[in-house]
Amino acid sequence: MADTDKRKQSLYFPEDMLREIQEEATRLDRSLSWVVQQAWRLARNEIIRFPAANDVLPELDAERRR
Repeated sequence: MADTDKRKQSLYFPEDMLREIQEEATRLDRSLSWVVQQAWRLARNEIIRFPAANDVLPELDAERRR
């Protein structure tokens, strides 16, 4: 396995979401970090399909040019 970057990063979650993640981490006997990393790995391909903030749909672009 390649060397991993272990820099710390602060992430902020809504209280109820954080509580759910903590409950799952406890259930799985894993760290919060591990649970979030696994969630990212599972969701990454779906998230990549989300449009970027600067992406413009062709219909909206045409409408804006009118």
